[in-house]
Amino acid sequence: MKILITGASSGIGAEFARQYASSENELYLLARREDKLQKLKNELSQKCKSITLIVVDVRDFKLLQSKLQELPPLDMVILNAGISLGHSHKQIPTIEEFKNLYDVNVLSQHAVLEVVLPKMQEQRSAKVVFISSLSSLFTMPSAKVYASSKRALNAYAEGIRYKYAPDGIKVITILPGFIKSELTDKNDFHMPFLLETDEAVKQMREAIAKGKEFYAFPLRFYLIIKFLTLLPKRVQQKIVDRF
Repeated sequence: MKILITGASSGIGAEFARQYASSENELYLLARREDKLQKLKNELSQKCKSITLIVVDVRDFKLLQSKLQELPPLDMVILNAGISLGHSHKQIPTIEEFKNLYDVNVLSQHAVLEVVLPKMQEQRSAKVVFISSLSSLFTMPSAKVYASSKRALNAYAEGIRYKYAPDGIKVITILPGFIKSELTDKNDFHMPFLLETDEAVKQMREAIAKGKEFYAFPLRFYLIIKFLTLLPKRVQQKIVDRF
């Protein structure tokens, strides 16, 4: 398979690269930190059919799209690039912080797909994987910008799923809980059901292999959040105030 992974220089993206590295796969690893990408390539080069590095900041949409134009038709795109502002309700985020987060978490995903989807349509068999978050289902005040960006991503993925299903393109939206990564390293509070990166990616790979359109995990965490969303708003407010 020809697989593009965004946000591939560390964390979840790098682990996806490790777990998909095989003699049958051609990996296209995209991130802005060339040194980390090169280190990952050196680690995996003996295991993989080929590895191509794409060094670009996904917020530079013009450069991003020009580099993607050079790629062959892909069998799978894993849209993993994402950032957070950490968890703090002491101050409201600035408009610059808000825009920067949406540029990475939402707009860059479309910038990628605008280029690669037409080629995927031609081969009529491909997968597009969106890495969202359980936080998109219930927004805590300390993560309002991040959660809203992931909720927007869910809606966008849903539209892409319906539009391209007749073309043989399978769209998969994954909503993980807390996973050890650079994003969660910013958090200074207890993270329930925290998963090791390799185990979390293993579960996501299994969901992708099964072609699940929607996969939220860990299951217990997902069920707790779904229960919260069913409660009356006044009860939700009391819970939010408590935590």
